Amino acid sequence: MDSTPQRNNTASVPPNADISGTMAGRKILIIVENLPVPFDRRVWQSARTLHAAGAQVAIICPTGKGYTERYELLEGIHVYRHPLPLDAGGALGYLLEYGAALVWETLLSWKILFRHGFDTLHGCNPPDLIFLVAWQFKLFGKRYIFDHHDINPELYEAKFNKRGFFWRLMCAFEWLTFKTADTVISTNESYRKIALERGGKKPEDVFVVRSGPDLTRVKAVAPNPTLRNGRDFLVGYVGVMGDQEGIDLLLDAARHLVFDQGRKDIQFVLVGGGPSLAALQALSETMGLKDYVTFTGRAPDQTLFEVLSTADVCVNPDRVNPMNDKSTMNKILEYMAVGKPIVQFDVTEGRFSAQEASLYAKANDPVDFAGKIAELLADPALRARMGAFGRERVETKMAWTYEIPKLIAAYKNVLP
Repeated sequence: MDSTPQRNNTASVPPNADISGTMAGRKILIIVENLPVPFDRRVWQSARTLHAAGAQVAIICPTGKGYTERYELLEGIHVYRHPLPLDAGGALGYLLEYGAALVWETLLSWKILFRHGFDTLHGCNPPDLIFLVAWQFKLFGKRYIFDHHDINPELYEAKFNKRGFFWRLMCAFEWLTFKTADTVISTNESYRKIALERGGKKPEDVFVVRSGPDLTRVKAVAPNPTLRNGRDFLVGYVGVMGDQEGIDLLLDAARHLVFDQGRKDIQFVLVGGGPSLAALQALSETMGLKDYVTFTGRAPDQTLFEVLSTADVCVNPDRVNPMNDKSTMNKILEYMAVGKPIVQFDVTEGRFSAQEASLYAKANDPVDFAGKIAELLADPALRARMGAFGRERVETKMAWTYEIPKLIAAYKNVLP
């Protein structure tokens, strides 16, 4: 979940991961639909880890985000990209997108089978439709790993605030995906529980592999004082600009600080692109916040890490709902990796990730969220302690280094 802007694809496998040769002879096909590779950090880290372990790896993904080559050999990994209809919205738009994706994924899978071969197909949702591709190859003895990135029934409910026919369809697709999978990779314990309870999987076939940051790539850089726009403090956000990310609540919190509390000393910098970017920029201007809130849009790593390194506080305004409560957000771990204190609403997986590195506001309450930001800005010693705690937690427990053995174990489970 939570695809923060990623462009650098040259980072090495994290240190202390002695995996050389553990996957020798394996041939793996990874399919991801919602983001191109290497922009999708989790998929790219997994692919590079498997390749470093000795496996042959091919990936099928869409074009986009600056990655337009239909085929590339990147760091020894075969990347096949396909076009998709742009800006899917509504039932017809999603039908066109998913239908086109399934056709391309099927055609490219057969092409890769004959050109490179594969013994395991690794499908990354959303959507929960890649099982339709996997079915074809399971007939020939290929194994299927489902990498559970998003809980789509909860995502549908969060986006459209209702259930109904399409919600039930999401549940059916999820169930069929679990039933097709020989092994499930869950991104956290909440997702593992879903695999066991809703998916009916055996505990020994479900592996938790978190999206830990690669500390050879995610690191502090020299601060950029110009980002402060002449103000004393900077509050940073990195992530997708979408309807369910709660950016409107963050803008409400900023308005409360700037106008109700008279805080003219705070600049907000929001990094990321997404379908709601233009609408959020317009909302910020309508609220009188244009001079206090900077939207960078999708930005290169240098800008992203400059914002994080300059920020006094980093925020995650995701609404409290069933999807966000159960999902691990990459931005939280990246904030921690650069040693920044965090403000977020109190959700289960957000609290598990951050623990004492974060303050937790009342559910969906922008005034309390603003109060937590103000509390941190008033206490530099508290900010330093929280930032140090987060950095230490990532270094000793949450970095990608610690997930590598779990990923290899999932592959050993599906095909010893």
